[in-house]
Amino acid sequence: MTADTSDDTDRLTRGQARLSEITGRSGEEVMAALGDVAPDFARYIFEFGYGDVYSRPGLDLRARMLATVAGLVCLGHAARELRVHIGSALNVGATREEVVEVIMQMALYAGFPAALDALMIAKEVFAARGLAAKAD
Repeated sequence: MTADTSDDTDRLTRGQARLSEITGRSGEEVMAALGDVAPDFARYIFEFGYGDVYSRPGLDLRARMLATVAGLVCLGHAARELRVHIGSALNVGATREEVVEVIMQMALYAGFPAALDALMIAKEVFAARGLAAKAD
């Protein structure tokens, strides 16, 4: 008896499409980076993370990405992922100001050092995209 893998294929395809929609990139970079050490882990990222969780109804991608930024700020040790997900939040409609406000809000829960580090990462992402601060 063989397992039916059509659902897994659908989840993988859905996850790859969702990642592309969010980041503007295919998942080839993720697959390549993990291919020689843990190719199954890359597949799990697509299937579960993007194919299942990010594809759920109930929140739009903008809200999901702002929640993701908040969670990564609270971790305090995910600079690479925070950089990617701040960019992704901008890709799906979040504004510079919303990203900054979410990070500042997390100072209450993650602490000021975590929020400060996150603001410096956000500043780099904004600069790379030409998103200057609004003059008061």
